[in-house]
Amino acid sequence: MRFALYLGCTVPIRTPNYEISARKLAKKIGIEFIDIPEFTCCGFPVKPVSVNMAMLMATYNLALAEEKSLDICTLCSACTSTLTEVVYKLNKDNGLKKKINLQLEKIGKKYEGRIKVKHFARILYEDVGIERLKKFVKVPLNGFRFAAHYGCHYLKPSEIYDGFDNPERPVSLDKMIEITGAQSVDYKEKNLCCGGGILGIDENIALKMASEKLENIEGADAMVLICPFCSVMYEANQRQINKRFSSDINLPVLFLPQILGLSMGIPEEEMGFRFNKVKTKSLLEKLKHSDREKVIEKA
Repeated sequence: MRFALYLGCTVPIRTPNYEISARKLAKKIGIEFIDIPEFTCCGFPVKPVSVNMAMLMATYNLALAEEKSLDICTLCSACTSTLTEVVYKLNKDNGLKKKINLQLEKIGKKYEGRIKVKHFARILYEDVGIERLKKFVKVPLNGFRFAAHYGCHYLKPSEIYDGFDNPERPVSLDKMIEITGAQSVDYKEKNLCCGGGILGIDENIALKMASEKLENIEGADAMVLICPFCSVMYEANQRQINKRFSSDINLPVLFLPQILGLSMGIPEEEMGFRFNKVKTKSLLEKLKHSDREKVIEKA
């Protein structure tokens, strides 16, 4: 499998651990990522100001991947939703596609409508598949309890996706957590937004939303997510949340590729844990009670 890896803006700047672990995991299971240096912002931040400009920005990126006959793999859920929505609209409306292409022609680009956009988590779940992923697990994370956070854009708006998971009662992340040997714990208001969408409008409400979600997760070793900005809300802002609401939350926030990589015997130092802002030392210490080192040597 080959995909154009679309990093977007937030991943390279704020969550290098996500990119590092995704690349390592992809290599481990036989997915080839192709980098396209010309990729730019997906257009998501521009949409409230200019829908047309946001669509142009997204379509430009789609055209770049299409030139190389590559489907796009995204890591950011907002990028996924933005690019997927543009594919959906342009493929449905030839008039709109012609209008956008007339503007793209000025820079020598054209969108034909021949590619797909998929989040890395979806590729793992749908294209690689649960059964194949299980075959790579060498160091089961038995005894760990993880809380999955799906976020808003991974499965919504549901009309632009083709039903690979239930947007109201999703299971894909839970199932991928469970193949590592860990338990995926349920918790109150699991589908609650991280608050990132209104951070620039009302910081207090945004942080309160993130705080409520973190408070609802009791007895879990970590939160597991698949979106860089959700990580910003739950991890980077955790200290600020504690200060503002007089709480004492100390919950590690991990990316799905990090725990999958650990279960497959990839050394933790190769999975970007040094960039996790809520330290994972005590969590990783549990692994030393297993035969992990012997397994890693053979991996």
